[in-house]
Amino acid sequence: METTLRSALVKNFLGHSPDSYKLAIIVFLLVNPLVFFLVDPFIAGWLLVIEFIFTLAMALKCYPLLPGGLLAIEAVLIGMTSPARVGEEIAHNLDVLLLLIFMVAGIYFMKQLLLFVFTKLLLNIRSKMLLSLAFCLAAALLSAFLDALTVVAVVISVATGFYSIYHNVASNRAEGHSDVGDDSELASEDHKQTLEQFRAFLRSLLMHAGVGTALGGVMTMVGEPQNLIIAKSAGWGFAEFFLRMAPVTLPVIVCGLMLCLLLERFGIFGYGAKLPERVREVLKEFDRQATAGRSKQEQVKLAVQALIGIWLVMALAFHLAEVGLIGLSVIILATSLCGVTDEHAIGKAFQEALPFTALLTVFFTVVAVIIEQHLFSPIIQFVLQAEPSSQLALFYLFNGLLSSVSDNVFVGTVYINEARAAFNSGAISLKQFEMLAVAINTGTNLPSVATPNGQAAFLFLLTSALAPLVRLSYGRMVWMALPYTVVLTLVGLLCVQFTLAPMTDLLTQWHWLTLPSIEAASH
Repeated sequence: METTLRSALVKNFLGHSPDSYKLAIIVFLLVNPLVFFLVDPFIAGWLLVIEFIFTLAMALKCYPLLPGGLLAIEAVLIGMTSPARVGEEIAHNLDVLLLLIFMVAGIYFMKQLLLFVFTKLLLNIRSKMLLSLAFCLAAALLSAFLDALTVVAVVISVATGFYSIYHNVASNRAEGHSDVGDDSELASEDHKQTLEQFRAFLRSLLMHAGVGTALGGVMTMVGEPQNLIIAKSAGWGFAEFFLRMAPVTLPVIVCGLMLCLLLERFGIFGYGAKLPERVREVLKEFDRQATAGRSKQEQVKLAVQALIGIWLVMALAFHLAEVGLIGLSVIILATSLCGVTDEHAIGKAFQEALPFTALLTVFFTVVAVIIEQHLFSPIIQFVLQAEPSSQLALFYLFNGLLSSVSDNVFVGTVYINEARAAFNSGAISLKQFEMLAVAINTGTNLPSVATPNGQAAFLFLLTSALAPLVRLSYGRMVWMALPYTVVLTLVGLLCVQFTLAPMTDLLTQWHWLTLPSIEAASH
């Protein structure tokens, strides 16, 4: 009976995660109190941070909220931080939580419009180079104002729909009856070869779009959650944040788009596959039928969603309200004007955002431990001893290295808090703090495309049902992202080092940037 009970407990603990992973988490939970009380709280704090980064890096084995949450609860219980300190961190970052809860849900009700846009792009642009550029640029523009996960979710929806349509035709099955994961019933060997080419075509578009979300997400304060944290700490509004980042982000996006064209032109790193003509004809016929069957009511919905999109951009650009409240207004307008009145239908919009919102709350608990135990003080002191110009490169590289294997929201939050503390203590000037804020933001966003662990959009794509259908594995994703990782990281580093300060001074002379009132931004 005892063995059966033990077996049941092991199976229930963290569900289907590997036994080795479960054992690692148990060891963490047992060791942390011993180190904290018997060795040194500082060492115990660093051990907790490393363990938490481990859970983020192993996100494919188990969603980090579970093991990370257990570690955070233990940290509070043994006194690494207090519930009051955690509450202060959450209250200070309430805008970010509202952004995730309401903005992601708001964009959910605009998916019809986004699906329409990406579908028309795919079917009407015949050049693969131009199509790849269009997907990358569209994803960048959308991610500058919308949530990157939602943009990727739309691209996945388009790709999954098209894949299913052709797979059904190639299998001689009626729509909805074919197992799109089973190739055994494909009509001929020719169809199998065509399907392989179609998979390669979709993989390249998905990766271009994923990188596009990073290119656009770094540019605005709503592009990524950590951007809003950094903007609030520096006291920047939407327009000022864009201008502050522009000396780095504009050269980076130009180089990123040029690289997109080069990868398709030379067909390297898994890119270059074209849409087979046989598939194009099947998809065009399906689109013609769908367009012909679109009712007046559905056409009005698309028009309304386009108008709401304009409202969203204008409200963000002029900072008419807090970002989360603008997202809430999108929910109210989109549901009211598009006929969505059922509570359960509205509830589905929050499914994507709430797990990550809960995980972000756990982030803030670990951040509270870092603050109370002064974990990053030695690193920050080391960086601050360097010359001011070298400080920017060091912050950029430290952020980039951690963000490539961990979550960039966590990394960005930690470093901007440390930089702000250095400014408050008088260790750095206001101007230097602003430069460091840019280096932190770009460092957490650009190098993170290296792995799915660092880029949430890539992780979302990798864990989607589409990834196995188009044969997009972890290794293949890292390989296809490699050229983007190298180019974006190096261009970003060069811009942080050589163009950021002079361009910021120039923008200030032109009165595009004003002297900030950072003292008004509370910590």
